[in-house]
Amino acid sequence: MSKHSHESSGNIRTALFLNIVFTIVELIGGLLTNSLAILSDALHDFGDTIVLALALYAEKKSKQGADEKRTYGYARLSVFSALVSGAVLIGGSLFIISQAIPRLLNPEAVHAPGMMILAVVGIVFNGIGAYRLKKGEGINERVLSWHLFEDVFGWMAVFIGGALIYFFDLPILDPILTIGFTLFILWGVIRSMGEVSNILLEGVPEKINLQLLKSDIQKIEGVLGLHDVHVWSLEGKTNVLSGHIVVNPQSVDDGHAIQQKVKEMLKDKHDIEHATIELETDAKCAEKNC
Repeated sequence: MSKHSHESSGNIRTALFLNIVFTIVELIGGLLTNSLAILSDALHDFGDTIVLALALYAEKKSKQGADEKRTYGYARLSVFSALVSGAVLIGGSLFIISQAIPRLLNPEAVHAPGMMILAVVGIVFNGIGAYRLKKGEGINERVLSWHLFEDVFGWMAVFIGGALIYFFDLPILDPILTIGFTLFILWGVIRSMGEVSNILLEGVPEKINLQLLKSDIQKIEGVLGLHDVHVWSLEGKTNVLSGHIVVNPQSVDDGHAIQQKVKEMLKDKHDIEHATIELETDAKCAEKNC
């Protein structure tokens, strides 16, 4: 297993451990303070715990090499995990909103000092987990880190809300914070799901300029044209390309040299990890009207 694989699994494992511990703390603290904002986040973090466990399994399994059934290996399991993560977070967020709306009409008293203490603990726990995941390169870690960073900001809001409730007796702030925080999470998760969907649909990775890439290939000496160029990402960090380049009829060795130049340029300049280049002569291309 590569160094990155160890780091990736270690990052998720750390976030999972912290999340389990803090979910228990939240559940107890939410019941003691009667804060829906904290209880809803405990439910939210329970879902995160399941998601992180799945992510850890997927991250380990995704490093397994190719076999006869999976010629690309299992790298896309991490993308599937990110998809499940998003679905769980969206479903949990909608449920939390449905529980918070009634409290807008009938606010209940909460223990503000307890909210503030739990908020500080939440900032520390989620901050450490988010920082570890943020160092990762895969889409799985990025989706998870985005959510944990949202939790950090959410706990900051809970701390401020707890202070306002304590000093100004405004219990309605608890459901308001809950709804606002949850809508913010929904926005972030839905945005992240756009990247997941693009990977599953084998779309061009966001960081790759396809027109510039094609232009750079055509600038290589010996390349007369190209067609059927496809670029996609395997799991959010390994970019793949396949395409046909047109060359003059020449020796096999010259053709191989051009292929190698194209592959080296794609890897160095456009972060294409794996490129499959098929050579065609000008005459063959003319027959295909390409």
